Amino acid sequence: MSIADWPKTDRPREKLLSKGPASLSDAELLAIFLRSRVQGKSAIDIGRELLGHFKTLRSVLDAEQAEFCNFQGLGTTKYVQFKAALELGRRYLEDTIKRDPPLKNPDATRHFLKARLRAYHNEVFACLFLDNRHRVIEFEELFTGTIDNASIHPREVVKRALFYNASAVIFAHNHPSGYPEPSSADLGITKRLCAALALIDVNVIDHFVVGDSETVSFAERGLI
Repeated sequence: MSIADWPKTDRPREKLLSKGPASLSDAELLAIFLRSRVQGKSAIDIGRELLGHFKTLRSVLDAEQAEFCNFQGLGTTKYVQFKAALELGRRYLEDTIKRDPPLKNPDATRHFLKARLRAYHNEVFACLFLDNRHRVIEFEELFTGTIDNASIHPREVVKRALFYNASAVIFAHNHPSGYPEPSSADLGITKRLCAALALIDVNVIDHFVVGDSETVSFAERGLI
């Protein structure tokens, strides 16, 4: 039986419209994008198969093209649609933190940084440059390292802060291991960056370490 033959209250699109997107299961959300069916399988069936193979919704969205397209009924078009949806989510979060200053909406800031940095296999160091009212001027990924280390140069961070005429900054970097606890190297480079930026009157608000499911704030830990 196709989804079109289901009761309206059980169809993903109708359910979303009547009860909101949060009411849908992961498989139903995937079905919204999959739309099409193959012989003997509805879009929800395909969504369940994807979740059974990749285990989590995040893993489905992060899948490589070849593995994703290996499923019956899927192809490059669906892969592109999913990647576009993922990028839409990232840009929505970026617009949110640009509209609402990070200090007024810390949860949105955490979600944005996780969306931008969590999937990287190498360590990436990034910076949110803020104006004198702590509104976001720009987000920039500054340094990329190996799987466990990024070479971070304070002089380059100072140059970018001057370029944006920033009054404050928030640092962030990911731990590809998935474990977000700050290392001694993280503490050391943060102190060096704070000292360098203090010379040009730029305040360091926080430094977030992005793990697989958690994000650690230096400010909350009293490390800044």
